[in-house]
Amino acid sequence: MTGETGAGKSILLDALSLALGARSDTGLIRSGCDMATVSAEFDFVNDKTREILDENGIDYSDGLILRRTLSADGKSRAWVNDVPVSVKVLKQIGDEIVEIHGQFENHSLLDATTHLTSLDEYALLYNKEFESVLSQTKSAYSDLHEAQKKLKQLTELLEKSESEREFLEHNVNELRKLNPQPGEEEELANARAKMMDAEKNAGILNDALDVLKNNGNSLDEQICSVAHILERVKTDPNPYSEIIDKLYDAASTVAEIGEQIHPENTNIDDIDSVEERLFAIRAAARKHRCSADELHDKLIEMENQLNAIDNSDAELQKCKNDVNKYTKAFNEFASKLSGLRKDAADSLRKQILTELPDLKLGSADFVVDIQKCEPTANGTDAITFMIKTNPGTPFAPLHKIASGGELSRFMLALRVALNNPNDKKTIVFDELDTGISGATASAVGERLNKLAQNEQLLVITHSAQVAGFADKHFKISKHSDKDTTITSVDEITGDERINEIARIISGAKITEESIASAKTLIKN
Repeated sequence: MTGETGAGKSILLDALSLALGARSDTGLIRSGCDMATVSAEFDFVNDKTREILDENGIDYSDGLILRRTLSADGKSRAWVNDVPVSVKVLKQIGDEIVEIHGQFENHSLLDATTHLTSLDEYALLYNKEFESVLSQTKSAYSDLHEAQKKLKQLTELLEKSESEREFLEHNVNELRKLNPQPGEEEELANARAKMMDAEKNAGILNDALDVLKNNGNSLDEQICSVAHILERVKTDPNPYSEIIDKLYDAASTVAEIGEQIHPENTNIDDIDSVEERLFAIRAAARKHRCSADELHDKLIEMENQLNAIDNSDAELQKCKNDVNKYTKAFNEFASKLSGLRKDAADSLRKQILTELPDLKLGSADFVVDIQKCEPTANGTDAITFMIKTNPGTPFAPLHKIASGGELSRFMLALRVALNNPNDKKTIVFDELDTGISGATASAVGERLNKLAQNEQLLVITHSAQVAGFADKHFKISKHSDKDTTITSVDEITGDERINEIARIISGAKITEESIASAKTLIKN
């Protein structure tokens, strides 16, 4: 991307940075407008970005669109593939998919926390043994971490063992005596409910029988007595003969009903013992803050804790032995890993030093500082990339380099050396050609072209030599009328591209000589 000074190249970087989750600034909103919106679309998603998208449940099968809005009141909102996300998530994605190297804004490799990962990725590409040793170190650390955790827990338990022993013994004896079984609470509750229903029903049926046996005389007997009285009527034939027959039938039916009404054959004598056990189990569950079905497992857990205390000396020694064993294994793998990292660091240094002279950084030097740190899954190495740009000056971390141009060119050399075909991303270089020309600019262009074979590069340049190596050339221009200023980005080819490179060479007045030079500089 080329263009005259002030054409709006910085606006492009500001917009891209905003879409990638950078700090928002209301000054980016066009004067007179209430809101600014910017989108960045990607048709390739690398592995690390996929992990973040998967964690946030965002589909990326059709690519990736990052969108950000900024209101005049300072409020900012973000979307990824039309899914609302926090700016923090947007920045995580942006940091993985785009890396910007500019005069005042530099990402990724300037953060020392990324240097270990970058060196390891370099080592993985050039040393077949490294992956195995790294994996063994991670596994050994996991074993060591678990052993240390177990030792710490046991030590803490033993420190309060006496009071803990009394507590555990009491509760273990209590639960052993209770002997709760999984599913027992439900069985007892069902049995209790059935017994309570049977008891209630028995009372109801007895009330019905009491009515049938009013004052000790059953209802069927009373009905029969009425029939007997009616039979004494002297009229012949008896006018109540049909009624008398009905009364005898009714008495027979009532007698049969009385025989059939009796409580269900349910043994309710044990309801007190069932309730007592049910309430005991529920009280124990409340005491131990678990469900009734978990009481059995709680008993086993406390028995194990009690056993650990009773066998504390042997168990403690076993835990210490495990920690010593896993510490030794981890240290062996970590030491071997450190050696492989040192080899990779030496190789990386040699590769970068071969790049520096052509980039007008012949006096610069680069080392990988490897310091011991607390053990982690990645070993015991703290990695920092260090550089000095002039002889006699001390090495310093990358971000301490004063010159933006030097830093950009060095980052290019570092990027070429660390180029990982499995970790594709978009890299932006802003005016890394500052302060160089001629052969040095051509060297920069060659390396950019080499790096672009694997990753997408966006390069803002004022160098004709650098622009000549591009696969695609875009011209940035500014157009103004009385009310509005617009920055345009247009792809240029053929004569238009030749004229733009000639303009960079000779300035506003394009000459035949500058056009001829432009043609020789265009490599793609």
